[in-house]
Amino acid sequence: MASLRGVVLRVITRNNPRYVAAFHSSVRMFASPDKVTHTGQVWAPGDYRMARFTDRQKEVNENFAIDLVAEEPPIKVDARYVWCDGGGGALGHPKVYINLDQEGPQTCGYCGLRYVMASDHH
Repeated sequence: MASLRGVVLRVITRNNPRYVAAFHSSVRMFASPDKVTHTGQVWAPGDYRMARFTDRQKEVNENFAIDLVAEEPPIKVDARYVWCDGGGGALGHPKVYINLDQEGPQTCGYCGLRYVMASDHH
């Protein structure tokens, strides 16, 4: 695999060798720069795992959930602890209690929502 300039696929039927379906796909036409995924996954251009992206572009959603959650402002609470269930019901997560005695916002380990104790509450 020294060069991936072109991929030629040929399909030959076993019953009748006269019928040959062949098509040519250029990697240059479909190749896109390898985008970093939400897990930081990036492959070298010569990596064998890039072979699955020769006929289609690698699609990466650039709206990572961690960035969207970070845009939410911390929720101010008038207590020393708070519980989070991720929205409740079947769409949430198990209920967890978060201690707010420490300075600054405290993060829910499941959904990433941040809670902070109001400055006037002790």
